[in-house]
Amino acid sequence: MEFASNLESKKVFEFFMELTKIPRGTGNEKGVSDFLVKFAKDRNLDVWQDEALNVIIHKPGTEGYEDLSHVIIQGHMDIVCEKDPDLEFDFMKDPIKTVVEDGYLKAVGTTLGADNGIAVAYGMALLDSTDIPHPPLEILLTTGEEVTMNGAAAVTNEHLDGKTLLNIDAEEEGVFFVSCAGGSILHSTLEMPAESCNLEGIEINVGGLKGGHSGMNIIDQRANSIKVIGRLLNVARLSGEARISEFEAGAKHNAIPRAARALVCVKDGSIDKVVEEIQNRAEQIKREFAVEDPDMTIEVKKVGKVEKAASKEQSHKLIEYIVMMPNGVFTMSKDIPGLVQTSSNLGVMVVKDGAMDMMGLARSSSKSEIVDVEEVFTLVAEKTGVNFEVVDRLVQWEYEQDSPVRDLAAKVYKDVSGHEAKFDAIHAGLECGLLKGALPDADMISFGPNLIGVHAPGEKVEIQSVENIWKFLKELLKEMK
Repeated sequence: MEFASNLESKKVFEFFMELTKIPRGTGNEKGVSDFLVKFAKDRNLDVWQDEALNVIIHKPGTEGYEDLSHVIIQGHMDIVCEKDPDLEFDFMKDPIKTVVEDGYLKAVGTTLGADNGIAVAYGMALLDSTDIPHPPLEILLTTGEEVTMNGAAAVTNEHLDGKTLLNIDAEEEGVFFVSCAGGSILHSTLEMPAESCNLEGIEINVGGLKGGHSGMNIIDQRANSIKVIGRLLNVARLSGEARISEFEAGAKHNAIPRAARALVCVKDGSIDKVVEEIQNRAEQIKREFAVEDPDMTIEVKKVGKVEKAASKEQSHKLIEYIVMMPNGVFTMSKDIPGLVQTSSNLGVMVVKDGAMDMMGLARSSSKSEIVDVEEVFTLVAEKTGVNFEVVDRLVQWEYEQDSPVRDLAAKVYKDVSGHEAKFDAIHAGLECGLLKGALPDADMISFGPNLIGVHAPGEKVEIQSVENIWKFLKELLKEMK
């Protein structure tokens, strides 16, 4: 912790480093939730833990602030679990390894969990403090944000009285979000029972892609490994016969998939020609993405006879579905320059135990356009014989014309940093959308320090930026008197 020894945010980093030792991937939050309950009880603070494992901790206002309206500090405790393919690491038990490099705290070969552990650490530092002026605080730490936001969906106003909510789940210092996209979680399945094959096999491996957050990075037009390998499999389909034996790609529905692998059988006597055609197409694709994904690798090799594979009919349905499925940016906002309005991401696809299973995520700040995307997916599924459903929907956070916390944040940020704050909408889901349902009168804003590469191995947080946001947060609470 030498890197933070002279910083005002030293406690923030101390608590964050404690969090890196606690497994807390989405769906595995019991340990960290219990840890936070104990943390509050050790400080004689009122704490509640609900059935969704959300934690709410109350702290009275400091002298002169006791009777002010409560302020909610909010973040989520779960993290995305991604690692380098060749790294031996178990997110269910292993602590995250970190290194300080060029002014950043960085994970070694895995995600860091600064999204959104840094918000949890800010909240813990406020709860632990004795010398920071602030109104009564309600620290709200939710679960399940990275998948379904089921934690935020379970929040009620039973233990929350705050009329101001500070969500610390943004990733660029000085950019304050005041609206976010909604979305639809997409699920597709297709029966693909294995049958006798005994045909020549081709293994295709796609790797080296940047991947990233399916909302924040979708505008970068990075390669999606599912779409890439789908295009290569389509070359085999066009040869006359392609039977899929194995297929795996991606890890999370809300992350752009970085790698994919498929084993496909082709008809006797055609394998050399098909391999050559796939390799030619692979070179074309690598040239297409030379700017966005310069480290893309595509390996195509013959593997001899394959005993079991799905039928030609079902395999061709899957290949056609991948090729036809919309992926990437649909439309850009006409109101906010540079903001993606509507997009979709094919996140994870696997052929296992005789069936294909796919999860994806469509996002939009337009209610009508998200409906259009769902209808497009439905039509493509119908045309290719795939089963498709929307399994969940994420609520939009509408822009508020009148927002006292937005105005105060602009003033305080200018005072503290010397720079003008930027107010923006985000093409991603924030819990503010769901929390508005439970707290309709709450005035909300979202901000955070500089995070790089979230949802991907090597994720990092800028140390000085954590310090800057800590100073801003303390001054913002002080100015609420």
